[in-house]
Amino acid sequence: MWFWWFLFLCNLLIPGLMMVSGRMMWKHCPKEINGILGYRTRRSMRNMDTWRFAHDYCGRLWWRLGWRMLLVSGAVQVPFFYSGESVVSVVGGVICMVQCVVLVGSIFPVEGALKREFFEDGRRRGA
Repeated sequence: MWFWWFLFLCNLLIPGLMMVSGRMMWKHCPKEINGILGYRTRRSMRNMDTWRFAHDYCGRLWWRLGWRMLLVSGAVQVPFFYSGESVVSVVGGVICMVQCVVLVGSIFPVEGALKREFFEDGRRRGA
Protein backbone atom coordinates (compact mmCIF):
# COMPACT_ATOMS: atom_id res chain seq x y z
CA MET A 1 0.00 0.00 0.00
CA TRP A 2 2.92 2.39 0.70
CA PHE A 3 4.15 1.83 -2.87
CA TRP A 4 0.79 2.95 -4.26
CA TRP A 5 0.96 6.17 -2.22
CA PHE A 6 4.55 6.76 -3.32
CA LEU A 7 3.67 6.43 -7.03
CA PHE A 8 0.49 8.42 -6.52
CA LEU A 9 2.52 11.35 -5.18
CA CYS A 10 5.16 10.90 -7.89
CA ASN A 11 2.47 11.00 -10.58
CA LEU A 12 1.20 14.29 -9.21
CA LEU A 13 4.64 15.91 -9.51
CA ILE A 14 4.61 16.60 -13.26
CA PRO A 15 1.14 18.18 -13.27
CA GLY A 16 2.00 20.12 -10.11
CA LEU A 17 5.22 21.43 -11.62
CA MET A 18 3.39 22.35 -14.81
CA MET A 19 0.85 24.34 -12.80
CA VAL A 20 3.51 26.17 -10.77
CA SER A 21 5.80 26.78 -13.77
CA GLY A 22 2.87 27.82 -15.95
CA ARG A 23 1.67 30.31 -13.37
CA MET A 24 5.20 31.74 -13.04
CA MET A 25 5.65 32.04 -16.83
CA TRP A 26 2.22 33.56 -17.25
CA LYS A 27 2.43 36.07 -14.40
CA HIS A 28 6.20 36.67 -14.16
CA CYS A 29 7.81 36.42 -17.59
CA PRO A 30 11.64 36.67 -17.40
CA LYS A 31 12.56 40.33 -17.87
CA GLU A 32 15.24 39.61 -20.46
CA ILE A 33 15.55 37.08 -23.26
CA ASN A 34 18.05 34.48 -22.09
CA GLY A 35 19.23 30.99 -22.95
CA ILE A 36 18.79 29.58 -19.44
CA LEU A 37 15.35 30.33 -18.02
CA GLY A 38 11.96 30.38 -19.73
CA TYR A 39 10.30 29.14 -22.89
CA ARG A 40 13.28 29.14 -25.25
CA THR A 41 12.82 28.45 -28.94
CA ARG A 42 14.19 30.31 -31.94
CA ARG A 43 10.76 31.79 -32.65
CA SER A 44 10.08 32.87 -29.05
CA MET A 45 13.50 34.53 -28.68
CA ARG A 46 13.18 36.85 -31.74
CA ASN A 47 12.33 39.93 -29.65
CA MET A 48 10.66 40.93 -26.38
CA ASP A 49 7.20 40.88 -27.95
CA THR A 50 7.52 37.24 -29.05
CA TRP A 51 9.20 36.39 -25.73
CA ARG A 52 6.32 37.79 -23.66
CA PHE A 53 3.68 36.29 -25.97
CA ALA A 54 5.25 32.81 -25.77
CA HIS A 55 5.47 32.93 -21.97
CA ASP A 56 1.91 34.14 -21.61
CA TYR A 57 0.54 31.52 -24.01
CA CYS A 58 2.64 28.62 -22.69
CA GLY A 59 2.03 29.61 -19.08
CA ARG A 60 -1.73 29.64 -19.50
CA LEU A 61 -1.58 26.35 -21.42
CA TRP A 62 0.53 24.64 -18.77
CA TRP A 63 -1.74 25.98 -16.02
CA ARG A 64 -4.82 24.44 -17.69
CA LEU A 65 -3.08 21.21 -18.71
CA GLY A 66 -1.55 20.80 -15.24
CA TRP A 67 -4.92 20.95 -13.52
CA ARG A 68 -6.50 18.55 -15.99
CA MET A 69 -3.61 16.09 -15.78
CA LEU A 70 -3.64 16.27 -11.98
CA LEU A 71 -7.31 15.28 -11.85
CA VAL A 72 -7.08 12.63 -14.58
CA SER A 73 -3.87 11.09 -13.18
CA GLY A 74 -5.41 10.80 -9.73
CA ALA A 75 -8.65 9.36 -11.07
CA VAL A 76 -6.83 6.79 -13.21
CA GLN A 77 -4.63 5.56 -10.36
CA VAL A 78 -7.30 5.35 -7.60
CA PRO A 79 -8.95 2.12 -8.88
CA PHE A 80 -5.60 0.32 -8.52
CA PHE A 81 -5.28 1.03 -4.78
CA TYR A 82 -5.50 -2.64 -3.75
CA SER A 83 -3.55 -3.99 -6.72
CA GLY A 84 -0.15 -5.60 -6.47
CA GLU A 85 3.10 -3.69 -6.81
CA SER A 86 3.70 -4.87 -10.37
CA VAL A 87 0.31 -3.60 -11.56
CA VAL A 88 0.70 -0.32 -9.67
CA SER A 89 4.17 0.22 -11.14
CA VAL A 90 2.95 -0.38 -14.70
CA VAL A 91 -0.01 1.97 -14.22
CA GLY A 92 2.25 4.58 -12.64
CA GLY A 93 4.77 4.26 -15.47
CA VAL A 94 2.09 4.64 -18.13
CA ILE A 95 0.66 7.70 -16.39
CA CYS A 96 4.12 9.25 -16.17
CA MET A 97 4.85 8.58 -19.85
CA VAL A 98 1.54 10.13 -20.92
CA GLN A 99 2.27 13.18 -18.77
CA CYS A 100 5.73 13.56 -20.37
CA VAL A 101 4.22 13.32 -23.86
CA VAL A 102 1.68 16.04 -22.99
CA LEU A 103 4.43 18.22 -21.50
CA VAL A 104 6.69 17.95 -24.55
CA GLY A 105 3.75 18.06 -26.94
CA SER A 106 2.69 21.44 -25.54
CA ILE A 107 5.48 22.95 -27.65
CA PHE A 108 3.39 22.48 -30.81
CA PRO A 109 0.40 24.69 -29.90
CA VAL A 110 2.71 27.40 -28.54
CA GLU A 111 4.82 27.43 -31.69
CA GLY A 112 1.65 27.41 -33.81
CA ALA A 113 0.31 30.41 -31.91
CA LEU A 114 3.61 32.25 -32.38
CA LYS A 115 3.52 31.47 -36.09
CA ARG A 116 -0.07 32.75 -36.41
CA GLU A 117 0.63 35.90 -34.40
CA PHE A 118 4.06 36.90 -35.75
CA PHE A 119 5.96 37.01 -39.04
CA GLU A 120 9.27 35.12 -39.30
CA ASP A 121 11.23 38.28 -38.44
CA GLY A 122 9.26 38.77 -35.20
CA ARG A 123 6.89 41.54 -36.32
CA ARG A 124 3.27 41.14 -35.26
CA ARG A 125 0.82 40.25 -38.01
CA GLY A 126 -1.77 42.92 -38.68
CA ALA A 127 0.26 45.66 -36.96
